[in-house]
Amino acid sequence: MIFFLFNLLLAIAWVTVTGSASLHNLVLGLLLGALALAIIRESFGGKGRIPRVLPVLSLVALFLKELSLSAWKVTVTVLSPDMKLKPGIFAFPLTVTSDFEITLLANLITLTPGTLSVDVSTDRRTLYVHALDCSDPEATRRDIANGFERKIMEAFR
Repeated sequence: MIFFLFNLLLAIAWVTVTGSASLHNLVLGLLLGALALAIIRESFGGKGRIPRVLPVLSLVALFLKELSLSAWKVTVTVLSPDMKLKPGIFAFPLTVTSDFEITLLANLITLTPGTLSVDVSTDRRTLYVHALDCSDPEATRRDIANGFERKIMEAFR
């Protein structure tokens, strides 16, 4: 069940990134997701911890919600005649610690329109994020910490 949910999440991410929701593209996303999960299976379940279904579904729901809201905000911003943006890079202090959790968080941030994970510090305690509008980086840090990061920790710890 968990394998299927993660594979579905990866397939949705693939469809989102490619911009094509055709059946053959969804099947390709499922196959690529299965391959990716097969490659990282030791990291995925290396400690013998199997994620619980409800927290994983909650993470997927949060991602879809954030994806929709961010896409709407970026669309409104781009179409407005007076784009008042302050793009910039801010440091996000990481609470997640494993490679899998850091990678998942960075990818969820990157897949959300208006934000892009740039780098992880060498000590793996800070994630650098580029935001389309960095006028309030503290609010963005709180949103990430209380959203994606918290849900990742609930699902995988």
